[in-house]
Amino acid sequence: MRVVAYNIKEFEKELLAKANAKVHDLTLISNGLSFSTIHYAKGKEVIIISDEDQLDRPLLEALWQIGVRKIITRSMTLNHIDIHYASTLKMHIANTPSKDPSPESIAMQTIVNLHNWGNNKCLGNACHCSFDCENKKHLLNK
Repeated sequence: MRVVAYNIKEFEKELLAKANAKVHDLTLISNGLSFSTIHYAKGKEVIIISDEDQLDRPLLEALWQIGVRKIITRSMTLNHIDIHYASTLKMHIANTPSKDPSPESIAMQTIVNLHNWGNNKCLGNACHCSFDCENKKHLLNK
C-alpha cells in the first residue's frame, strides 16, 4: 500500500520502518496534516496521523478528493476526527487500541492495520468505520 504518515516524531521513524520491514511504500513526514501539507497524500490511499492532527469536514473532503480512502490514527482516541462525516464518505478509519501504549506497540499495531487492509481483512477492535463494509460483514458472520 502507498502510505504517508504525518506528525512523525524522530523516535517513531525507526520503529515504523522496522515494523513495516519494507512491505508498504511508507513516506514519513514530520509536519502535521493540514491544507499546506496535504499534497504529500496525493497518490496515497492511506494516511497515518496522530492525535495532534485535526481532521474536520473540509480536510476530510479534501483528502477524499485526492484519493485517500483509509486513515489510521496512532492513538486510542478518535475525537480529533469527524467520524460521522468520514462515514458519509465511506472512509475507513482505524486507531491503535492496545493494552500496551508504548511507541513500539503503537508502531506494530499501525503496520498490522496496514497489512490487514492490504489483505482485505477487517481490523477488528481497531476498526472504527461507522458503515458496514464487506470485510466487517464477513467478520461478523464467522
